[in-house]
Amino acid sequence: MIKFVKNKKDWQVLNLSKGFTLIETLVAISIFSISILSMMSVLSSGISNTDYAKKKMIATYLAQEGIEYIRNMRDTYVLSRTTSQQGWIGFQSKIDLSCKNSNFCYFDDAKFLTSGLISDTDIYNCNILPGGLCINLFYNTTTGQYGYDQINGVDSGFTRSINVTFPLDDNEIKVYSKVSWTQGSGPHSITLTEDLFNWVE
Repeated sequence: MIKFVKNKKDWQVLNLSKGFTLIETLVAISIFSISILSMMSVLSSGISNTDYAKKKMIATYLAQEGIEYIRNMRDTYVLSRTTSQQGWIGFQSKIDLSCKNSNFCYFDDAKFLTSGLISDTDIYNCNILPGGLCINLFYNTTTGQYGYDQINGVDSGFTRSINVTFPLDDNEIKVYSKVSWTQGSGPHSITLTEDLFNWVE
């Protein structure tokens, strides 16, 4: 049905009555809100994945550092045949006490003593600690290094534990370096392993 208007004023009233209804407005707001929430969910997931990738990469480097440390200790003992460091046998005895089979150990190349001095690099048994867990690594924001300096570092949330087994061959050991951390999605860990041999007759 066509309705004719008499003057311009009535025409303006009719045009104003053709706006959005309340239901149409609510539907538009709902669609807009769902779009924004979906976008925020994608962004949040992306940030979480990036954070996980960053921590996994750091954990991989820390685990590799653990193996490198044991390899360096092997080389030091094998090349230095003094009374305190008796070659390959001395190396085996050293790690046998702290790291073998069910034992887990950690190394601290800058361990602070009560006197404030720094001791020589050494290996420590994690099983003497409460719960048998190795202590967390601390991150030094000044040097950018991970270690156990609780005075100048902040808790990184990473825990590194080293374990060794002795295969049938007396001239071989298998080293496991495990780094664990906890994120929003739960506990995570990465383990690297390598076989080390007595390369000096």
